[in-house]
Amino acid sequence: MNEKIEGFFRVCKARGLKGSEGVIIPEQNAADLMLDEDVVRAVAAKKFHIYPVRTVDEGISILTGLPAGKPSKKGVYPKGSVNRIVVDNLGAMLDRWKDYGKDKTEK
Repeated sequence: MNEKIEGFFRVCKARGLKGSEGVIIPEQNAADLMLDEDVVRAVAAKKFHIYPVRTVDEGISILTGLPAGKPSKKGVYPKGSVNRIVVDNLGAMLDRWKDYGKDKTEK
């Protein structure tokens, strides 16, 4: 994992670090990192980020900038959450699929 992070960092650095670049890693691997001093300095300066996550939802939130969203007791995700957007889009796809190939008079 160290080599992959360092390799990605070198590519980002060669292209010019903007401060938004980083990697997502499993939280349980964070303690085992042994990164090159150049990467460590960039992380300390907030020019490169390492995001340890416990769940896929945490990663989704980092990647999208939106909350993943937790379902209510009724199983409904909050509006504006990634999971709600996914559920709504899947529902719309299902509706289109049900209508696919139907004669307009059958609806």
